[in-house]
Amino acid sequence: MKYLIVGGVAGGATAAARLRRNDEQAEIILFEKGKYISYANCGLPYYIGGIIQDREKLFVQTPEIFGKRFNLDVRTESEVISVDLGQKRVLVRNGKGEEYAESYDKLLLSPGAIPVRPPLPGIDSEGIFTLRNVDDTDDIKKFLQTRDVKKAVVVGGGFIGLEMAENLWHNNIRVSVIEMADQVMTPVDYSTAAIIHEHLRQKGVDLLLNESVISFERTASGLKVNFKSGRVIDTDMVILSIGVRPNNSLAVSAGLKIGERGGIVVDKFLRTSDESVYAVGDVIEYPHPLTGKPWMNFLAVPANRQGRIAADNMSKGNVVMYEGAVGTAIAKVFDMTVATTGLPAKRLAQESIDYCSSITHSGSNAGYYPGAAPMSIKITFDRLTGKLYGAQIVGYQGVDKRIDQFAQVIKHNGTVYDLMTLEHAYAPPFSSAKDPVAIAGYVAGNILEKKMNPFYWRELKTLDRNKVTLLDVRTADEFALCSIEGAKNIPLDELREHLDEIPRNKPVYVYCAVGLRGYLASCILKGNGFQEVKNLSGGYKTYSAVMHSLSPEIPQCEPDAVIQDIDNQKAQKPVGVLTVDACGLQCPGPILKLKKSIDEIAPGERVELISSDPGFLRDSAAWCKQTGHKLIAQTEASGRFSTVVEKNVKKDVDVQSVCSIPKGKTFILFSDDLDKALATFVLANGAAATGGKVTLFFTFWGLNVIKKEIKPKVKKDIFGRMFGFMLPSDSLKLKLSKMNMGGLGRRMMRFLMSKKGVDSLESMRRQALENGVEFIACQMSMDVMGIHPEELLDEVSVGGVATYMAKADESNVNLFI
Repeated sequence: MKYLIVGGVAGGATAAARLRRNDEQAEIILFEKGKYISYANCGLPYYIGGIIQDREKLFVQTPEIFGKRFNLDVRTESEVISVDLGQKRVLVRNGKGEEYAESYDKLLLSPGAIPVRPPLPGIDSEGIFTLRNVDDTDDIKKFLQTRDVKKAVVVGGGFIGLEMAENLWHNNIRVSVIEMADQVMTPVDYSTAAIIHEHLRQKGVDLLLNESVISFERTASGLKVNFKSGRVIDTDMVILSIGVRPNNSLAVSAGLKIGERGGIVVDKFLRTSDESVYAVGDVIEYPHPLTGKPWMNFLAVPANRQGRIAADNMSKGNVVMYEGAVGTAIAKVFDMTVATTGLPAKRLAQESIDYCSSITHSGSNAGYYPGAAPMSIKITFDRLTGKLYGAQIVGYQGVDKRIDQFAQVIKHNGTVYDLMTLEHAYAPPFSSAKDPVAIAGYVAGNILEKKMNPFYWRELKTLDRNKVTLLDVRTADEFALCSIEGAKNIPLDELREHLDEIPRNKPVYVYCAVGLRGYLASCILKGNGFQEVKNLSGGYKTYSAVMHSLSPEIPQCEPDAVIQDIDNQKAQKPVGVLTVDACGLQCPGPILKLKKSIDEIAPGERVELISSDPGFLRDSAAWCKQTGHKLIAQTEASGRFSTVVEKNVKKDVDVQSVCSIPKGKTFILFSDDLDKALATFVLANGAAATGGKVTLFFTFWGLNVIKKEIKPKVKKDIFGRMFGFMLPSDSLKLKLSKMNMGGLGRRMMRFLMSKKGVDSLESMRRQALENGVEFIACQMSMDVMGIHPEELLDEVSVGGVATYMAKADESNVNLFI
């Protein structure tokens, strides 16, 4: 039997070795376009960063050793350029440019994937790289060694992009990460990504979300990156990490079946549409075990497994079926670890799969044992059966073993109840008696059994605070430090004595720090006759992380602040610095310890407080600004957050509102005059360009500005039809407030704007959305005028007076137009 394998690395090399173990007499030829057939692809960023110093350690096997050990004919620098399915042969071009044919009995395709490199102006300029193989790595490493690189731009905030950002940072390079989406790590939900956003910014990474590159320019000093928003960044080098696509050209030209996502279609035996040809790795698409729909999984572990299965089926006659992969992935992002498996909430929503989710915050090990670090877990599951759909974890320690447990439950069609029965090894240095995986299962079980009714951070954005009671059951100190606007504080331990202060004629929305006390409070309330009680999933910890990600500006250290590693800081700090260990304490514990320590020292002396709470740096900076004490330095290393504060001359210290969100701008558009609408968007875009949060509230006639040009059919009563007949159907029909002249003035205005290069109203409106301006339509006005949400732009949310008042309270500018 003669086997040909196209492509090495994970899938091809694994298959070659397995084929030889199955058949000692077979002829096996492995073709590899490059020089290397088996290398640590996932280790490439760490070699660039100097974490892996010996280049040779990247190579799992050399072609010579691999070929000799398994008696293989390994042909590197040999590109298979075509496949003749009828004649069962391939055409090969070797390193000298010579072409020859090679026949086969069975053929395995493992050509992998290739980086996406969009045809943008200037993309081929010197200093712009992709990272996919050893040659790419060598090019980047040489550039760093021969150039004075001070600044780098990483385009793409996925796993490889963030790993590259970290490793460039290890080279003392100022890094900017550009992501077109509103979050990094798109396989996880926003609430998980928000924690990563904060960590990246704490490390000094310039994180730009909702930004897209339109061109590159080579300048005398380096490169210029131009963005659709108008922003420009000067840099020394660019790493493109936009994604990859299947290297399917060989399969396409051969006439093999290609799927809707561009991958080679294979059956359960990993056989292509030709019975003699198999395919594995990044080039195939295969049904997702949970959705049943084709998807592509660009990961090393599935590729290795597929290589083994394909080899067995090629040599033994289709005896092993591939079960599919659920997409289990993990990445190191500076000191944090983020991992995912299965389907996140947003993907389930896209697939119209009914689901529920829960967020829990646990310690990596027993809290009383030194080194316990926070871990946030989000799981998704079927609302009726409890079938586990997905899990996401972000933390510092123990993330890997937990995500593997979730993955196994998902792959075996398990439920959240299976999470409760998992038996784990327990000792204080490694876990708690109730492991974080079990806790996630218990919380999900409470939701399924109706013991707890969750609500989520997104609901708070549009929640009409007049129609519910928002109840904070944390301690009075926690509430004073930071809270959600409009909340009433009754500590959990005092709740039973104050039940008469809570209205019984409207729903009660409860929250605490992480969710546990909120759950206990909801049990008390329901046990005392309250009918509709909900508990905030993930508590204030999740809510504050998300809100800070949406509005990331925080007070900074004084210009002369010395920022260095904690270990160095301990060795070099002057006499008079009191070190306080607050690790293991959740908010507000670290801040309260900081306040107590400041109270105990004299003016001019300093306190260094070390915490394991990721939000501590933000909170301590805000607390210093609020109280007047001097922030000297902030550092973060291995999940330990250090703040050094110098006590100022005694003054009244008011510990409150340290988590307030930066002031924004709010505009109410009451008019549908074209000129007033134009002025509104000019102001909104200008305000957004300064980095502040901008909200546009559209009421009455202003709703006409955000109507779709092509609207779906909706059922309206007589009054709704009258309003629709009398009012402009969309923004293109808006009139001028002066000199409209039956529509002539409107047309003249648009003509002059176009001639003078001024953006149209519709273009300004799109720019506002791209710049993060929030559009809110007045619910009452829509009801009165018979306007349905489907008639408005998809990006518009609907809110009431309370929504506007909440936005206005967060703003230092409110304009009525």
